[in-house]
Amino acid sequence: MSSSPSSAILQIRDLHVSFPVRGFRKEPIRVIRGVSLDIAPGETVGLVGESGSGKTTIGRAVLGLAPVTSGSITFQGKDLGQMSPRERRRSAKDIQAVFQDPYSSLNPAMTIEDILSEPLQGVDRRQGREKVRSLLESVNLPGNAGQRLAREFSGGQRQRIAIARALALSPKLIICDEPTSALDLSTQARVLDLFLEIQERTGVAYLFITHDLAVVRRMSHRIAVLFHGAVAEIGTARQISEQPEHPYTQRLLMAAPVANPLEQERRRAERRRLLDLQDQQIEQGGGNKDMWVA
Repeated sequence: MSSSPSSAILQIRDLHVSFPVRGFRKEPIRVIRGVSLDIAPGETVGLVGESGSGKTTIGRAVLGLAPVTSGSITFQGKDLGQMSPRERRRSAKDIQAVFQDPYSSLNPAMTIEDILSEPLQGVDRRQGREKVRSLLESVNLPGNAGQRLAREFSGGQRQRIAIARALALSPKLIICDEPTSALDLSTQARVLDLFLEIQERTGVAYLFITHDLAVVRRMSHRIAVLFHGAVAEIGTARQISEQPEHPYTQRLLMAAPVANPLEQERRRAERRRLLDLQDQQIEQGGGNKDMWVA
């Protein structure tokens, strides 16, 4: 699946994000450098890169939690940066988020029913309980779980509750920021299956942020590879996984561990070759150091 500007639900254009640094006349730190990205309705775009590459900052910028230095973020044809606070609050129901640590994002003093009904406005108590039961069942949890506290659930169950809360207002886009990295492999697989099932059922779009190449391949229609705050490469999941063009993407794939010792050694040798090629090009002045050095 690919998107054109006319069909995209989310358009990011030449996005720059900088953070101020303490100290007299110190230059701000540039975290995001000219990122452009489209997401179509019902599409998953994976955002992958090493820690510190700026993945989470892009998600936070879409949510209005990080300052946009320049560029634009347009959602359903409206520039989020030009909205008044009231308009931004209205649009927030259509953009929800699922974060890495489900426990820290759930109020430990509130029951699950209170957590899930909190975003619902203008709904009486009976309707609210029915909605909570429906949300819990939609993420494969028992409908009577609403009377319990978050600490009474496992990590995978808490993440399902966080997903249910994100679905409460029937959003068009969900920002998924490392939503399975804190889970064990078997639980991770079940949660990923749940994301796919929800997308098929509701048509929601995902911006799926992760450092895990196996996860991003499984979840994404398209993948954007982020390096030092810029998009190094973007393409279909198959293209990026099987025929990456950018040297950084190739190195990233070579760094992923595999079970076969011979294949693992071949990957190490290939990664060393790419690093040697990087050094040669920089020394000869034929390479852009900012796009090579990790």
